Amino acid sequence: MTDTATDVTAKSDAAVPAKRESKGSAVWRELKGLLWVLLAVLAFHSFVAKPFYIPSESMMPALLKGDRLVVTKYPYGWSFVSPTIPNPAAIFRSLVLGTGEGWGVTLPFEKGRLFGKMPKRGDIVIVTPPGANEDYIKRVIGLPGDTIEVRAGRLILNGTPVQAQRRPNALIPVDANIPCSDKFPGFDVTGSDGKQYCSLPIVRETLPGGPTYDTVDLTPVSTGDNYPATVVPADHLFLMGDNRDSSADSRFALEEQGLGGPVPWENIGGRAEFITFSLDGTTSLFNPASWFTSFRSGRAGNSLRGSAN
Repeated sequence: MTDTATDVTAKSDAAVPAKRESKGSAVWRELKGLLWVLLAVLAFHSFVAKPFYIPSESMMPALLKGDRLVVTKYPYGWSFVSPTIPNPAAIFRSLVLGTGEGWGVTLPFEKGRLFGKMPKRGDIVIVTPPGANEDYIKRVIGLPGDTIEVRAGRLILNGTPVQAQRRPNALIPVDANIPCSDKFPGFDVTGSDGKQYCSLPIVRETLPGGPTYDTVDLTPVSTGDNYPATVVPADHLFLMGDNRDSSADSRFALEEQGLGGPVPWENIGGRAEFITFSLDGTTSLFNPASWFTSFRSGRAGNSLRGSAN
């Protein structure tokens, strides 16, 4: 009886490590599964497409603050800015301390692109300013060899003023992401429906080859309304925002949060394709109802590659 009891106890004790090992293996399998999912997501973001959030008014009227986009990575090939590498410390500082810095790590500059292809005039692209760690979104205006000049607000390409047509004002609904009186004082109006709108002056530009888009031109003279004639160097691009009076782009120095002139094509991270959805700025994490009421209607699915209507 004693030997039998001892044998049973020994078998029972031997089973404990096996059970513990089994639980440990299950946890490790789950962690490995999550790791593979994370790597797959990062690979997709790096080489195929990634989401992008519009944080400012610099691309109005085509893009509004609060728009969410799909940006494809492959149309121009891949460069040192293509990989998506999260920075946990930066994410913590941005979320907890409100630093507003980028969430990723940018690799050191490396000349050239893999399967590189030059963007076209009129493309909306994301760009990492030289020496920076965040993405801007701008429109391609000048290609290598082009001479770019801005004179009294008029864009001049290779010595010829770009075709520009004054259009009816754009009526953009006022919301938390577009507080008209703050960003565009004097341009808020009440519509026939009793709602508040931003009534923004629109100039439609047409680039050589046909790309057409609307720009916002608020004031007769602004800091970006005059830019000396500049030749775009080889493998560089000249980028501008559609909101010509409020865009940190190639017209402005890096010290002014601009792009510092024409940017190397290696700094282009991808092409904006379409809007997935848009939020008006009233979303609250602790109010689930606001997750639905904050959606702007009529913006989901809008293509960013066609000409203006």
